[in-house]
Amino acid sequence: MELVSAGITDVGIKRARNEDNLLTLDEENLYVVADGMGGHSSGEVASQIAVEGIANFFRATRQDEDITWPYKMDKNRPYDENRLIMAVKLANLRIFEASQREVRYRGMGTTVAGFYVVEGHVLVAHVGDSRVYRVRGGQIVQLTEDHSLLNDYIKAKKLTEEEIANFPHKNVIVRALGMKDSVLVDLNRFPTEVGDVYLSCSDGLNGMITDELMQEIVVQNEDLGKAAKLLIDSANQAGGIDNVTVILCRVNS
Repeated sequence: MELVSAGITDVGIKRARNEDNLLTLDEENLYVVADGMGGHSSGEVASQIAVEGIANFFRATRQDEDITWPYKMDKNRPYDENRLIMAVKLANLRIFEASQREVRYRGMGTTVAGFYVVEGHVLVAHVGDSRVYRVRGGQIVQLTEDHSLLNDYIKAKKLTEEEIANFPHKNVIVRALGMKDSVLVDLNRFPTEVGDVYLSCSDGLNGMITDELMQEIVVQNEDLGKAAKLLIDSANQAGGIDNVTVILCRVNS
């Protein structure tokens, strides 16, 4: 299986500090975006702990498959799914422990949206409102469901397009890493096809530009590094009110 990837993070136009982090662990076919929160420098710390913790767990389990895991495996899931969920859960615990040790980090947290490409499939895991998309056959599909107050209202109350546009609490998320010592991780498995492009992003991208524009940029630019930069530039040209992070990965064979 041959993959090509590119990732960029940018502070945006309005923010003074970038609290996003990203992980492109090509040797494991693992790609993660984390959007930190908490004010001062703590959001950046939370997202960094997340990506480093996930990477470290994957490296450790690659070298020793018999290593003791911090949680019990779900017997209803295969090894690769358990491995990804475990990495995110462990990152959550590390963030929570850091927030309990130091007052300046109290209340920090981060979203996580990542994908892990295994033979014939992609595993998509997320917590929060960062997203993973797939572009296939010229069409874009969102593979994650936002853990946000807005999305909860949409599902419960079937809001109109106007009500969605004017919703006053769009940035409120209902699930994140670091809030408690445990976290529920959403994970889904999808079959891959040659030519698929997977896009993971913080809400600084999808909050500024449409899915249709994302699709157009990815479809028209085979060079993923160029496509990622154009996505960032488009978000900034639309206002750049938040940090913006993009990872693109294409299945070549």
